[in-house]
Amino acid sequence: MSEQQSQQAAPSQQQAPTQQETPSQQQAPTQQETPSEQDIQAEIEQTRERLGETVEELVAKADVKARAKDKAAELKAKAQVKAAEAKTTAQAKAAGVKATAQEKAAVVSRNDMVQRRWPVAAVAGAVVIAGLIIVWRRRASR
Repeated sequence: MSEQQSQQAAPSQQQAPTQQETPSQQQAPTQQETPSEQDIQAEIEQTRERLGETVEELVAKADVKARAKDKAAELKAKAQVKAAEAKTTAQAKAAGVKATAQEKAAVVSRNDMVQRRWPVAAVAGAVVIAGLIIVWRRRASR
């Protein structure tokens, strides 16, 4: 609607004065209610700005491809954070398992050494006993 049409429409929208009002009462409200041309221009600019913002919001909502890309980027970032957390947790658990495995390997190694020494000790004991028997029999035969 142009300015001239809005100015023409404004007087028709105003109520006709009642019979009880005096001419001074009729003049006062119309002077206060009638906005100046600058006020009208300012209101038009504000309306244009609001309309522009509304249109931008609607365009953003209607742009499904951009919204999908934004959502995908958001989900990708969340997945990367979760992956980093999982990696850290796995590394911590792996370090714990490695330490436990090393401890058990050390125990097994000690047990292996003990098990390896048993046959050596048994053979040495058998040699000593055989030597004693031989010496005892030689003394007995003399």
